Amino acid sequence: MTDAPALVWFRNDLRLEDNPALFHARETGAPVICLYILDEEMEFAPGGASKWWLHHSLSALAADIEKAGSRLILKRGSSPEILKEMIELTGASQVFWNRRYYASYVEADKQLKTDLKDQGIAVETFNGSLLREPWEVKTKTGGPYNVFTPFWKALRAMGPARKALPQIRKLNGCKSHPKSDKLDDWNLLPSKPNWATEFENDWTPGEKGARKKLRDFLSDAVNVYASGRDRPDREWTSRLSPHLAFGEISPLQIWNETQSAIAGGDASENAADKFLSEIAWREFSYSLLFHNKGLPSKPLRKEFANYPWRNDRKGLRAWQKGMTGYPIVDAGMRQLWRTGWMHNRVRMIVASFLIKDLLVPWQKGEAWFWDTLVDADLANNAASWQWVAGCGADASPWFRVFNPITQGEKFDPEGDYVRKFVPELKDLPAKYIHSPWQAPEEELQKAGVNLGKTYPFPILDHAEARRRALEGYDRIRGG
Repeated sequence: MTDAPALVWFRNDLRLEDNPALFHARETGAPVICLYILDEEMEFAPGGASKWWLHHSLSALAADIEKAGSRLILKRGSSPEILKEMIELTGASQVFWNRRYYASYVEADKQLKTDLKDQGIAVETFNGSLLREPWEVKTKTGGPYNVFTPFWKALRAMGPARKALPQIRKLNGCKSHPKSDKLDDWNLLPSKPNWATEFENDWTPGEKGARKKLRDFLSDAVNVYASGRDRPDREWTSRLSPHLAFGEISPLQIWNETQSAIAGGDASENAADKFLSEIAWREFSYSLLFHNKGLPSKPLRKEFANYPWRNDRKGLRAWQKGMTGYPIVDAGMRQLWRTGWMHNRVRMIVASFLIKDLLVPWQKGEAWFWDTLVDADLANNAASWQWVAGCGADASPWFRVFNPITQGEKFDPEGDYVRKFVPELKDLPAKYIHSPWQAPEEELQKAGVNLGKTYPFPILDHAEARRRALEGYDRIRGG
């Protein structure tokens, strides 16, 4: 027992349950100072939609910490400077945090750890966001996996690295807490205009919201997940991604709850295994991020650096606004803008359209998603864009160019998804809703659709765009 406080630096781990840094700080018996730093000097500061989520997540975390007997201290500025100031102010003798895995963050954390230890401060760091550390899942030759399926098999065989930690219900708070910024003063919420008005209809940020999402999924949709996860017109996915991105729930909690659902007969093993494989894709993405410093900006397959991309600003803008004239693409982009999220199947469709139809560099799409997704996650975002672009690890081959018409017909067969997010087409029969330009004039008139006015004609011909994309690939291959 010591009077010198232990400082817990929260980052992407905004929860009290299964939080190794918080748990081990509490176990010291020292008063616990909970700190969150909004460091906008970091290389990948939160985008607009992430800021909205962060505001509400921090509000929920602060309430949970206060209920446990302590306070969440908010500070804005340089992380190293604020940590050192807080240590001097409070006399903290120990600092705890959960690790990050992007190269520049790893180096920054290592340097900070060294500096603090040189000052006589004990520093303890933990894995709070992955089932296994990126360096633990290795091939037979000792290197990282670059193909997902063997990675998943290895991870599944190994299982999680540790047992889940209990929820912290009681914290030994300080007699006098340091002064905190006011969350509202950070201006994380949009205004003038408030483009997030619909977010609250879809999301409940915070640890309680994450637990409820998992419970609801495991009690119902998990059993149709394997076959239904590709249907954007149905609520058959978990929607846990933003909660995972902010660490309001850990992958270990999800793993354990899913295994319990299987054991209890509430979830079929095959369906649940498919769900867990998507959690494993996140782990695979973090392995790629850790082992490839340039993942967010440079193609892993170096020949793609020479691909003949186009600077199509008009096309990019039409894509961003959901005005390409291809309904499934436009529905996805409008869902993203309205709700801060997009169904994963549609993410692949819209990404393929941007990269392979418009020939706009994948980094442009990656940046747009970073700003507009509430679940913006550095590893997932980069790895997934590289996958669609054909330039990443275990990537979709370049010649796999998603046809936005047939993809819509297959995965939104009645057009319900398009009708929800592209309401100007809501009265079109399902036969024409994914290709309204093919509808007879009388059907368009009956549905109130005036192509070129109420809804755009396609901004390009998909077949011609596909041919152009493949020609570009032949050029970089020297074909």
